[in-house]
Amino acid sequence: MASDEWPLANAGAGRHPQYWKPASDEEHQMQNPRWRQQGEEPDYRFTLANERTFLAWIRTALALLAGGVLLHQFSHSLGPRWVVVALAVLLAVIGAVLSVIAYTRWRANEIAMRTGEPLPFTLLLPLLAGFSLVTAAVIAVLMVFG
Repeated sequence: MASDEWPLANAGAGRHPQYWKPASDEEHQMQNPRWRQQGEEPDYRFTLANERTFLAWIRTALALLAGGVLLHQFSHSLGPRWVVVALAVLLAVIGAVLSVIAYTRWRANEIAMRTGEPLPFTLLLPLLAGFSLVTAAVIAVLMVFG
C-alpha cells in the first residue's frame, strides 16, 4: 500500500510515517526533565535496579495503605475505636508520604549515578523500621487490652 493510499481512519493517528515528525526542543525537554541532561547516562543495569527499588517502595506504600484500610474495616474487636481509626489514618498517611519519598529517592539516586557521586543517605529506613515497630506494639497492646 502506497503512503497516499492509507485510509482516512489512520490519518493523523501517528502510525503512518507521513505523520511522524521529530520532537521539537520544547517537546524533548518536556519528555526529559532537566536533571536527566546532567552527567552521563549510567549503565542500564543500575538504572533498572534503581527502578526496581522504587517499585519496591511503592509496594511498601501500598501495603501500608492496605493495612490501614484493613484495620479500619475489619478490626471491630479491637478498641478503643478512636485508637484503631487513628492508627488506620496514620498508616494511610505514611503510605502516601512514602510514595512521594520513593520518587524523590529514585530521582536522587538517578542524579547521583549520572554525575558519579555517591548515593545519597536517607533516614527513611530507620524511620520506617521505627514506625513499623510502634505500629506492631500498638496493635499488640490493643489485642491484649482492647
